[in-house]
Amino acid sequence: MQKRTLAFCTATIIGLAGIAGIAGIAGCGGKDNKSSDLGDMSMANPSVSTSTSAAPAAQHNDQDVMFAQAMSAHHQQAVEMARLAVTKAKNPAVKTLAGQIEQAQGPEIKTMTGWLNSWGVTPSPSGGGMPGMPGMDKGPGQGMMSAAEMKKLDKASGAAFDKMFLTMMIKHHEGAITMAKVEQANGSYDPAKTLAANIVSGQSAQIATMRSLLK
Repeated sequence: MQKRTLAFCTATIIGLAGIAGIAGIAGCGGKDNKSSDLGDMSMANPSVSTSTSAAPAAQHNDQDVMFAQAMSAHHQQAVEMARLAVTKAKNPAVKTLAGQIEQAQGPEIKTMTGWLNSWGVTPSPSGGGMPGMPGMDKGPGQGMMSAAEMKKLDKASGAAFDKMFLTMMIKHHEGAITMAKVEQANGSYDPAKTLAANIVSGQSAQIATMRSLLK
């Protein structure tokens, strides 16, 4: 009788140990699976990752630099012409258009100057010309007014000023559009190409307005 009792107790102890072992293994397996699942989530969802590596810097090329330099100078003259119209123009529509030109191109100058500074490039090209941009390497070009033309505009007033301003600004805008299209074709810096596209669309619309005012 004692032998049977001892055998029963021994079997019971072994059975309980086996169950505990299985539970322990199952517990370990569950923990491993959970870790694996988190690893998979981290790979599938980058937001789970704790990596702090920075994205590579945006790429730009020589065309982007030349565009920002040349268009900044081009815009500066347009803003100067627009400011003259505020006091000298007779037609209120011309004054309104001049205000729109200044409001659009002033911030664009700051944007392009910021790009150049971040690239370690001087905002103003050396030599007074616009190297790299078609027609901008030998003084005024691409719709830019000469010093004599700017003086003539400054001396005009009333209806004569309106006609001169609109004629000059149409030419100026056409030059900017040509420059912007070069950037669209050859640039590599996406923000610059986006700005170029905006210049093409925005200034094309203003040319249409100016032509209607000349009529």
